[in-house]
Amino acid sequence: MTTEPRRPRLLVVSHSYRPERTPPARRWGAVVAALRSAGWDVDVVAPGGVRPFAGPDGERVLPTPRLPLGEAGRNGRFAEAVVHALLAIPRGMATRRPDVVVATVPALPVVVPGVVLSRLWRRPLVLEMRDAWPDLAHEAGVHQGLLGAAMERVVTGGQRAARLVVTVTDGFAETLRGRGVRVVRTLGNGVDLARLAVAPRRERAAGELHVLYLGNMGESQGLERLIDAAATLRRTRPGVRVRLVGEGTRRPALEARNAELGSPAEILGPVHGAAVAEQYAWADTLVVALRPDWPSFRHTVPSKTYEVLAVGRHVTGLVTGEAARTLEAAGGAEVIGPDVDDLVRHLTALADDPHRTDVGAGGRDWVRRHADLPAVARRYERLLRRVAGR
Repeated sequence: MTTEPRRPRLLVVSHSYRPERTPPARRWGAVVAALRSAGWDVDVVAPGGVRPFAGPDGERVLPTPRLPLGEAGRNGRFAEAVVHALLAIPRGMATRRPDVVVATVPALPVVVPGVVLSRLWRRPLVLEMRDAWPDLAHEAGVHQGLLGAAMERVVTGGQRAARLVVTVTDGFAETLRGRGVRVVRTLGNGVDLARLAVAPRRERAAGELHVLYLGNMGESQGLERLIDAAATLRRTRPGVRVRLVGEGTRRPALEARNAELGSPAEILGPVHGAAVAEQYAWADTLVVALRPDWPSFRHTVPSKTYEVLAVGRHVTGLVTGEAARTLEAAGGAEVIGPDVDDLVRHLTALADDPHRTDVGAGGRDWVRRHADLPAVARRYERLLRRVAGR
């Protein structure tokens, strides 16, 4: 009588998971789907409630209570992540013994339950670094002092203790290798092309231009440049319309700046589903932005980059480093300098030449080859299978 081999098991600790619509929730939804298709049992510990429930692909979700602290700004979000990290440890022990433990960051406290659970279960840890932490925390002035020093030791200690560190950019992978992290692999972000339609072609006259930023309005993007450029263009090119759509910690300040300048830009709340496609259909160029004064952004590629390339619109890149190289390699995008004057000159040239934003399907083809999320997820499954020794 033969006994079937035990199915491999994965325990994931994250600060965001389905049904949320965040980039890590979309990424891990795709990875879990690939894992389940390949025969894995998966348990996910993430904020979102009290009672365990089955996820869309049959994974078991073990939620921790979500406390309403995030509305209090940066410190509130950090406190919320700390509470989740503490509660994730007993949640993660109240499950089946995994073959691999994964902790996915940028919520820094998530490193703690990842390390603790991997040691309690005596199983290898995979640490996914979606952002350049702790470098980014230094540049943002986050958690300085004793707390900041302690958090940095936790993150760097977790990176060195992990059997494998996964990054989403090659640049940060090289940075970690230079710091002595043993095994680092890059698995970039991506989008599910099957769920993302191409925006219909939009005819426009010379002098007319619709400029859209859709995404997070946080400290990382430096979106004040877009509002200041809109104020200048309203005088020189009145046919240029600038629209920002989303939510984030900087939105109140952006709205105040916009009002101070006479509301040259339109600022709207976040949209989902079909409303996202409507915004892309309105636009002539889509903006991808990172502030230019934080060095870690030289090896950061915003997750939204792949989506805007995939919808077949012209892309305006306010980025440097690896993100700029990604846009240039994909085609259908123009990377410009960091100053408001650079942006004004660029948008003026786009407005004056309607053919310049007619870029075709090159960006989507590049995404299909390099950043199709289901393909990324299948590579992730194979990597985790090797870590599990299967």
